[in-house]
Amino acid sequence: MLDQTTETDVQAETLLEVNNIEVIYNHVILVLKGVSLKVPKGGITALLGGNGAGKTTTLKAISNLLHSERGEVTKGSILYRDEPVADLSPSDLVDRGVIQVMEGRHCFEHLTVEENLLTGSYTRKDGRAAIAADLELVYDYFPRLKERRTSQAGYTSGGEQQMCAIGRALMSRPETILLDEPSMGLAPQLVEQIFGIVKRLNEEQGVTFLLAEQNTNVALRFAHYGYILESGRVVMDGPAAELRENPDVKEFYLGMSEEGRKSFRDVRSYRRRKRWLS
Repeated sequence: MLDQTTETDVQAETLLEVNNIEVIYNHVILVLKGVSLKVPKGGITALLGGNGAGKTTTLKAISNLLHSERGEVTKGSILYRDEPVADLSPSDLVDRGVIQVMEGRHCFEHLTVEENLLTGSYTRKDGRAAIAADLELVYDYFPRLKERRTSQAGYTSGGEQQMCAIGRALMSRPETILLDEPSMGLAPQLVEQIFGIVKRLNEEQGVTFLLAEQNTNVALRFAHYGYILESGRVVMDGPAAELRENPDVKEFYLGMSEEGRKSFRDVRSYRRRKRWLS
């Protein structure tokens, strides 16, 4: 983790601010119910919660990918560097320095790994030499991708595809990456490796991350700040170190209680909801 001084510094400037947004699908299904959050420059912010909590919808609302799924932000505002971005296209947001790595990796299966990475630079206008230098930088962080650079992406492993998706995002030279469920479907060792690289990119390259993650245990070890969602609402937020020690978080998200490990199945949902809202 970063030391205390650094954690204070990264919170000095807010890059992304989501203010009380509501999201509706198909004009009738209310998915997000007043979500608010802030993402400081140079930090790793975690958006936590179970399946269906609204994490992915929050990221898609920020990156303006809802319309393809018949969703829309009906209330609230989303600001990046204090400017509204709700009317921008996803490509406009990439030009502003914001890019999303989708859940499920979504590589171009018929292209090679290197061709996938180069697609991330298609909006850049700084020349081939700069793009080639950034490609080598990606390979420095993901040496496995360099080994597999001529392999067809569809025939690589899940971990390699996740690395490829993050590397492709880096090729756009982003200021902020929205990272959706990076641990999904990966073995624990690979999850640690992916999060370790995220931490290095944050510390060494200054990339800001907002990551949505069900694996609360891992996310809170690498993030600086966390928001917990349930049923489309933020029910708790705070510094990651404090959330890790919170009794409710331990019991319901880390599988720990004062009596020891406890399964989600042993806890009635109304108890959890009552404790969050009390």
